[in-house]
Amino acid sequence: MLEAKLAMKTQPGHQTVVHLSEQVAIGGDLLVVIGGPCSVEGVDQMEQVARSLSAIAVTALRGGVYKPRTSPYSFQGMGIDGLRILASLREQYGMPVVTEVMAIAQIEPACAYADMLQIGSRNMQNFELLKAVGQADKPVLLKRGLAATVEEFVMAAEYILAHGNPNVVLCERGIRSFDTFTRNVLDLGAVIGLKQLTHLPVIVDPSHAAGKRELVPNLAKAAIAAGADGLIIECHPVPEQSVSDARQALSLEAMAELMISLEPIAASVGRSLGDSGNVSEAFHRTPGGDRTVIPMAMSV
Repeated sequence: MLEAKLAMKTQPGHQTVVHLSEQVAIGGDLLVVIGGPCSVEGVDQMEQVARSLSAIAVTALRGGVYKPRTSPYSFQGMGIDGLRILASLREQYGMPVVTEVMAIAQIEPACAYADMLQIGSRNMQNFELLKAVGQADKPVLLKRGLAATVEEFVMAAEYILAHGNPNVVLCERGIRSFDTFTRNVLDLGAVIGLKQLTHLPVIVDPSHAAGKRELVPNLAKAAIAAGADGLIIECHPVPEQSVSDARQALSLEAMAELMISLEPIAASVGRSLGDSGNVSEAFHRTPGGDRTVIPMAMSV
């Protein structure tokens, strides 16, 4: 750990705040929730997602346009067309955009349209890619590798910092285990440890950790209680029809219910969801002003 001289805390109160826009920052008093589908599938899908999430205090929009898939025959993403869709929604709804890059050649187009570059778990130790995003003028969301130790994770972040980019956010997304009940094992001990060891913001991805949508809300609450600076959560207008990771995606209704349920957890650890006091009103009120009730069965 001592080699990570740029990532390590120099004093107890040392904390970096990473700005995605003038209004959105990760690492401060406000908890940031990044939401959206695994893959950008089209304009209508993303418009529905952005419109719903912007009304419930979700602060940033995620969507994959370059997709690392286990099978070479699976959907690989919309590429530049997907980036244009994300950028247009950012302008329309004022939500910063987070998207993954898998290769050095993808960095330049992603920087032209997105506000934050994600390095996925499979590329956590792709050192040439880490060096390249270290030279990019965009914040980086670095996900923990499938079986990476905390030290390896921190040293991967050090690569980005050492190449000139100070705006790195760490993301715990679960590590591989012998158990198949969950997709991965969410390591909240690592979240606590990273907050003590480093000055970098730490967020949690309960979607990839769980692999099952019914487990996501409670894991999200646990992450906030453990001190995470935010969450990144997969949601989709019709989760069962998602072209990737359908089993773990929340419906937009369930996402709204989750945001409401996070409010007391955030308050208990001295954090805030920003305008989340209006989440319940924003979601439950129809455009005509009448209130509607969300069936609880829709939230799983």
